[in-house]
Amino acid sequence: LLADEINRAPAKVQSALLEVMQERQVTIAGQSHPVPEPFVVMATQNPIETEGTYQLPEAQVDRFMLKVVVGYPNASEEAQVGARSLRAGLPPREVLDVEGLIALQRRVDDVYVDPRIISYAVGLVEATRRLSYWGAADLEGYVAYGASPRGSINLVHGARSLAVLRGRRYVLPSDVAELAPDVLRHRLVLSYAALTDGVTADTVIARVLGLVPAPQLDLAIEPAVSA
Repeated sequence: LLADEINRAPAKVQSALLEVMQERQVTIAGQSHPVPEPFVVMATQNPIETEGTYQLPEAQVDRFMLKVVVGYPNASEEAQVGARSLRAGLPPREVLDVEGLIALQRRVDDVYVDPRIISYAVGLVEATRRLSYWGAADLEGYVAYGASPRGSINLVHGARSLAVLRGRRYVLPSDVAELAPDVLRHRLVLSYAALTDGVTADTVIARVLGLVPAPQLDLAIEPAVSA
């Protein structure tokens, strides 16, 4: 499901979307209908144009695994976009079918996660809630609420997926660290002071990554993974 400019959907639509994201079903006239598997929700949001938009509930935002920020293209990329606009678009080409996606999801289930990796993910999330304890007292007043437990869960699951894409059967601390901004930025609730002082969620996450030590794993022997 692609929800384009999701913040333009009114509250009633947001409520229905929240149900399908959490329960994997939709309810119409009192009757529930399960959605097919696999089911993936992708949404876009324009961070600049807010006229006529609706604030997304924190509970719904928290159910998105990743928030990827797409900035301006660089000069070379923008030149390519302009050149491509002068000719007819290419027909779409299938690169992955439903069966292939399900097969990839099953491969992710077989990726080994060391307990120290889980502790590292939890440490990163906990640090967003206890900044003073982790040595970032100067940021304490900028974060009203730290990341939820879904943050650590999705850090682990996202790292497993990244390991598969990189041809590994085990997760590295670098997988967790690389995904931390995308997994956590929408889960931090910043204070008004952060807005006035120009402190962003990415600022806090970058600081946390520098404070929480990554575990040192012995990779001399690759972990055994059941086929």
